[in-house]
Amino acid sequence: MTKQSLYDELERINSKPQPFDYSTVSMLWNDPYISQKMLELHLDDNSDLASRKKSFIASSVDWMVNHFDITPGSLICDFGCGPGLYTTLFAEHGAHVTGIDFSENSIRYARKVAEEKSLSVNYVFQDYLEYRSDEKYDLITMIYCDFCALSPSQRQILLTKFHDLLKNDGAIVLDVHSLKHYDSVQEKSIYSHSSKDFIPNFWSDKPYYVFTNTFKYEEEHLCLDKYVIIEEGRKHEIVNWLQCYSLESLKKEFQENGLDIIEHYSDVSGTPHNPDSTIMCVVARKTS
Repeated sequence: MTKQSLYDELERINSKPQPFDYSTVSMLWNDPYISQKMLELHLDDNSDLASRKKSFIASSVDWMVNHFDITPGSLICDFGCGPGLYTTLFAEHGAHVTGIDFSENSIRYARKVAEEKSLSVNYVFQDYLEYRSDEKYDLITMIYCDFCALSPSQRQILLTKFHDLLKNDGAIVLDVHSLKHYDSVQEKSIYSHSSKDFIPNFWSDKPYYVFTNTFKYEEEHLCLDKYVIIEEGRKHEIVNWLQCYSLESLKKEFQENGLDIIEHYSDVSGTPHNPDSTIMCVVARKTS
């Protein structure tokens, strides 16, 4: 490789894409090695990089059960259910629960837990943007800021789907990154070896080098973590988009899709809203 071609390649590796220019979600959740590492992160109670800790999840479910009067037979659908950390607890309260996730590893694990606990949970291995059902739900959840990873067109598809799947008196609970999170993010470029990655050997079981770039998009209040992973004979890329919101901008998106945000909190355990919180949880219902 010539000096110029090396320079050009480094330019490509460190280039800033246009907002939501492309997605790598299929590799993140279905690459055999990476998806297994993601599952391990979900289940690691010493970390909140993929899921919140068990104690928080338990208090979160308790809050939702009480706040939305979840009783045996209530119908709940969890979009992006992962390995069933919330759906399992909802089912233990007697709710009829559906969990949807794009990760086969996570769905397999969730089904195993349900079987071991003799719980009847309907787990659907599918892209939740394509989910269809004649069922109408009392509660729809989407937790751990999954909503923020979607493009504007994907969010519109999802909110339309929520509206169609929700009972007239049902509720939606989801959390997002706030503008305080956006303000806290710093643009940066990091180059490291697999042995010194943020989690050693996270992206591959073979030695690799990784270029990590964090970009910000001021007009959109959007953040991007872009990972370019280079192994011997292979290069691949992971992008993680994070849309950040003010309450007003989130309300606007919901209202355009027939939904009203009627409550907001600092997290999905019902903590009163703090304007300095980097997370915002909202409760929405169908427009009257």
